[in-house]
Amino acid sequence: MLTTLKTVYTDTRAGDLAWALGREPLPALATLDLELSGATVQLRLLGASHQVLLEEERGGSCSETVACIPGSSTPLPLGVSKRVGEWEYEFAACVETLSQGQFAGRAQELLALVAEHPHGLAGVFPGIPHAFTAMLAQRHEGSVMWRTWHAYPQDGQLVATRTRVGVRMPAAL
Repeated sequence: MLTTLKTVYTDTRAGDLAWALGREPLPALATLDLELSGATVQLRLLGASHQVLLEEERGGSCSETVACIPGSSTPLPLGVSKRVGEWEYEFAACVETLSQGQFAGRAQELLALVAEHPHGLAGVFPGIPHAFTAMLAQRHEGSVMWRTWHAYPQDGQLVATRTRVGVRMPAAL
């Protein structure tokens, strides 16, 4: 699903993004509710930021936020692996710096991919070419996974994240 966000472009630098687990739902500009084989996932666009809320029918829940969070002391990490309740949570992020032409092409590819995907949500900012936030979720082999992209065309930067949340596997004997 592709939507035009009714807001001004406020998250202006990739370096301003912070990461947090367990935050309460923040006001969203657009949402997409998904049922993925026993898991309820809500993809939430928060301006040029995102939040994902995950609940499993067995009772577990997880909230991931990547946003400009006032007062946050947790910058966007390159990687996180930790236990969240009964789940293993894995997060990875990278920042790509692209030329203007490369950036425009990559933006068009990503928006087309997400807009046409049944589990995708993308928001574009009016009046700012190639400024967007996009999210895509799926379930695979007992895990729920999502990818996100945050575009900063003024700097030619694209922040990509990848998250996997899965049931903790017992240690082999």
